[in-house]
Amino acid sequence: MAEQTHVLFVEDDDVIREATQLALERDGFAVTAMPDGLSGLEAFRADRPDIALLDVMVPGLDGVSLCRRIRDESTVPVIMLSARADSIDIVLGLEAGADDYVTKPFDGAVLVARIRAVLRRFGHASGGAGEGTAPVEGGVLVFGELEVDTEGMEVTRGGTPVALTPTEMRLLLEFSSAPGTVLSRDKLLERVWDYGWGGDTRVVDVHVQRLRTKIGQDRIETVRGFGYKLKA
Repeated sequence: MAEQTHVLFVEDDDVIREATQLALERDGFAVTAMPDGLSGLEAFRADRPDIALLDVMVPGLDGVSLCRRIRDESTVPVIMLSARADSIDIVLGLEAGADDYVTKPFDGAVLVARIRAVLRRFGHASGGAGEGTAPVEGGVLVFGELEVDTEGMEVTRGGTPVALTPTEMRLLLEFSSAPGTVLSRDKLLERVWDYGWGGDTRVVDVHVQRLRTKIGQDRIETVRGFGYKLKA
């Protein structure tokens, strides 16, 4: 029997927490549910789950702060849950290191689909070089001082290792597979976030900005009205 995927779920609303836990367990997930951020952090450190679902507004340690603490220690995927489709909440969560977000109220099937989409891309973070890539030597793509090892899933900038989350790595792989080619936000949502439908492009924008801070602000160029491209 395949090992169950372990989900850490932090939600202070008793009804939502219990109903969502039951729904996830029916879909085959093992769930640790906590009512506040501090107990959620303790559970994360004790259990090392495969994915974390964090409500933004939880007592003790809010979801955004909890996400930052988790990201300081791990690259485990994080999905933020918010009762409001508020731009500030969403952006703060993504900037804190979350990989995706879901607004409440949510359909259980939709949440499970989003969880599985995140887990799929984390389980397949590697990728080969496609057409139009920079010259490859042993699976290493070179863009000035930036080197991307597509086999070892490692990135260096000026010889210094660059720590990327799996989502950031997949995003960089998409750019590096076609340097100089403009990739639209919708295309990136489809390829990196596994969205077969139109999603919120803010997810792309925030992750691109996070990636820029790590590999160089001028390495990824914004093409207004179209998307982004990696400078070869």
